[in-house]
Amino acid sequence: MGWKRTLLYIPIGYFLAWSSEFASINWGFPYGDYFYIHDTMGQELWVAGVPFMDSLSYVFLSYCSYSTAIFLLSPVEATGLRLAVLETHGIRRSWETLALGAFLFVLLDIIIDPVSLQGYKWFLGQIYGYRQTGIYFGIPLSNFAGWLVVGLMMVYALQVLDRASFLEPVKAPALAAVPLARLLGPILYVSVLIFNLAVTFRIGDRFLGTTGCIILIPPALLSFLFTRYKARHITVEMRERHFADFPSSEEQPRYAADLSVARELADE
Repeated sequence: MGWKRTLLYIPIGYFLAWSSEFASINWGFPYGDYFYIHDTMGQELWVAGVPFMDSLSYVFLSYCSYSTAIFLLSPVEATGLRLAVLETHGIRRSWETLALGAFLFVLLDIIIDPVSLQGYKWFLGQIYGYRQTGIYFGIPLSNFAGWLVVGLMMVYALQVLDRASFLEPVKAPALAAVPLARLLGPILYVSVLIFNLAVTFRIGDRFLGTTGCIILIPPALLSFLFTRYKARHITVEMRERHFADFPSSEEQPRYAADLSVARELADE
């Protein structure tokens, strides 16, 4: 994203998340009627009745959901264990990425929220609760509808920042040269899911953990098979569209070398 977009999205994303939580604990919208337990008020920063870190977590959860959507919708090129994501500006800013990113954001909460509600069983602690017990392991369905609405707003905010040409970095972001840099978001996404499932089994709630695994198996299998399919159907045009939008891509030197060899063979 570059440091300009990053520094802008942190407060924007935080404000969207905090506003949604403040509205819910006061008026029951968009997540439903829930409340925060103030036991940690003297131990951490709270902002108008909402723990600061709770709203801040939405920032990186929305970003990794957005990044994973880009990965799933972009062409990929596999060379051995190396996986290159050939994204374009068109993919990053498309309505398909917006919709998929928001639903991936909700999927995270489907796994996170039930185990967080049992925070008294692990180091998180009991930090919140619902005034009326919901049908999904104590979570009301309105909560997931709220996450979808907020996910759409936060992913759209990322797309707006991506469109802002005046925020383009003068030179390639430092992470651009890091191998698999474009996979850091998806890796974070998967790590969050694995961590929460591990905690679920660790606290002894096998039914919830098994349910979470069953929910995740279909999208995980589809993502794996679709990624393999994309890697087998890569074209020169896909590479060129990516490099036209991202000339500083970490894959550019390797692609340039391969293209040079191909041209030499064609000349012979």
